[in-house]
Amino acid sequence: MATTVWKGHLTFGLISIPMRMSAAARGERISFNQLHNVCHSRLKQPLFCPVCNRNVERSEIVKGYEYEKDQYVLFSEEELDKIEPSSAKVMEILEFVKLDDMDPLYFDSSYYVAPEDAGVKAYKLLLSAMQQSGYGAIAKLTMHQREHIVILRPGSRGMTLHTMFYSNEIRAAESVPTDKVELKDQEKKLAQQLIESLAAPFEPQKYRDEYQENVKAMIAAKLKGQEVTEVAQPHMAPVIDLMEALKKSLAEKQAPAAAVASEGAAPAGKKPPARAVQPISSVQKRPGKKAAG
Repeated sequence: MATTVWKGHLTFGLISIPMRMSAAARGERISFNQLHNVCHSRLKQPLFCPVCNRNVERSEIVKGYEYEKDQYVLFSEEELDKIEPSSAKVMEILEFVKLDDMDPLYFDSSYYVAPEDAGVKAYKLLLSAMQQSGYGAIAKLTMHQREHIVILRPGSRGMTLHTMFYSNEIRAAESVPTDKVELKDQEKKLAQQLIESLAAPFEPQKYRDEYQENVKAMIAAKLKGQEVTEVAQPHMAPVIDLMEALKKSLAEKQAPAAAVASEGAAPAGKKPPARAVQPISSVQKRPGKKAAG
């Protein structure tokens, strides 16, 4: 079961729903440790006090805000707890907004929201009402010493919650001078045809992180004493004639489909070329040796 990151009540009107939140997604990536290039020992970064000239334990740490150079005002955890707003325990819905009006640019982290046993019926009522109306709920939530503005959305298996950036955190986009550019009808038609040739249902499971796969393959190759194969990079030629580039792009997308339709299945026994080192899901440690990371 996923770890609960927040527990409290969701309220709207006079209805109160006890609930819990858990992270909906977590980035996965291969990380490397920093080693000393002489002895290959892993380097450490201890908490060190330059005045006392010694390492300090975490129990000796206090939080401080630097209001002037090297001048701090200190705070204890108890003092920080005293100023927590009500949204630390109660997530009150402030308003409902049409989900179609929400700009995904504001979305930050995603969470699953599930009710406690006492709140299942009210949770289902709110979920059903939002599904039928197309509305999402805007609320405030305090966790990790910050008050977040959040949006709750109905999903097929329950509610999801997204912390959002505040408007002052969104950086302004650079203006692109497109108003002086003239587009021909034929260019717009070809661009539309190219989009339609690449159109497909959204299936997130078919997308992969090829860089991480290549890192795994490189680790496997290194462990076997093999050379690392360089990945071929595409040659990006500047677009001189936009119309010609659109025509060529469309022709390249249509050619494979036409070839499959005319020739049928590929000849039996012919296999696609294999990589010298295939990506692996995990690298086994050698007995008696500790992996560096």
